[in-house]
Amino acid sequence: MPKRRSPRARPAALVLTLALALTACGSGGSGAGPTTLDWYNFPDDSGALQQAADTCGQASGGRYAIRYNKLPRTADGQRQQLVRRLAAHDAGVDIMGLDVTWAPEFAEAGWIREWTGAQKEQVTADTLPAALRTATWKDRLYAAPYNSNTQLLWYRDDLTPSPPRTWAELLAQADALAKDGKPHDIEVQGAQYEGLTVWFNTLVGSAGGAVLTTDATAPALGAPAVTAAGIIRELARSAAADPSLANQMEDQNRLALESGTAAFEVNYPFVYPAMKADRPDLFAHFRWAPYPAVTPDRPAAVTIGGIDLAVGAYSRHPDLAREATLCLRNRDNQLVNALRGGLPPSLRSLYTAPELTADYPFAAEVLAALESASLRPQTPAYQNVSIAIAHALSPPSAVDPEHTVAALHGQIGDALGSKGLIP
Repeated sequence: MPKRRSPRARPAALVLTLALALTACGSGGSGAGPTTLDWYNFPDDSGALQQAADTCGQASGGRYAIRYNKLPRTADGQRQQLVRRLAAHDAGVDIMGLDVTWAPEFAEAGWIREWTGAQKEQVTADTLPAALRTATWKDRLYAAPYNSNTQLLWYRDDLTPSPPRTWAELLAQADALAKDGKPHDIEVQGAQYEGLTVWFNTLVGSAGGAVLTTDATAPALGAPAVTAAGIIRELARSAAADPSLANQMEDQNRLALESGTAAFEVNYPFVYPAMKADRPDLFAHFRWAPYPAVTPDRPAAVTIGGIDLAVGAYSRHPDLAREATLCLRNRDNQLVNALRGGLPPSLRSLYTAPELTADYPFAAEVLAALESASLRPQTPAYQNVSIAIAHALSPPSAVDPEHTVAALHGQIGDALGSKGLIP
């Protein structure tokens, strides 16, 4: 005779069945609900990324929903989390935001999918060439540029009516302000992290050189690198140096100018909406100019930044993930990202669109910088190269141009050859 089931067993079984059904629907399984695509990207306080995820999910007609997962705030923390997930073949990484230096490493490891055919044509159409180069490895496109980025010189025109064109002029103007007892600091990224590498890379490119050889198999450096190291040292030892230069990152630079203690900063366009919101009194005098050149006869080659969207190699839904990626980086979403988050678009045509230029008055300067941009060294070993650079140049006041560059030459060679210990 069969055992009689307890009256309490039925509700429990029912709860379990419902839980399993909900789990299947929420994870993009065979349930009736939309497939959930997990998008891992930098944390955005403006709401632009969440808006893009919601808008694209709604536009899919119920075929997919995008869950925006916030990565850590620092680039190193973002990369670390993605590397751990991908090394474990995490099928839950459908779309990911890559820093512009990660495509070679992730592609070489087999962690991201190549873009081909008609979808590749959709990615490349109207996209800035420099942005596409950041997403390319061995002549294959592995990511879709989501936004681009570049630095400008930001300054107060009540202190400096005519912006400096070169680093020498910048230092001279700051020195004159200091002698007059006025705010005079030059804010720049001097902490031992990626921002210091970017500063050095921009200065080297602006002096006509490169960190690596064309084939990225050996350090180049040379006289342009010595010039770059000399500018870093000169600023660090001048009256214009922020007392916290060796610990300064982008947001600390922004806050210093907003506090009224600084006269200049080299930084990304996110500082513009921030100044408008935080200090409307200073915003009336907040201006921008091209990044300072190393020499008057050569414009600066500013290091391009930004985020590229890649589809995970282990995603269970690669076709939907590609479709969603194309939506996330479409014209409308890039426009919102620029206006709300201050992040420059990767689509060239937006730079002359009235919808952008009305609230993004520095669009022409940003576009000019992006069209003459330099790239950070493209190599799967970039992370080690960057660490070596930031270590060698920290603290900036201790830089000895000739000796620092000579030591760095050997350290970069070891990084490329996977020799020695990372500093």
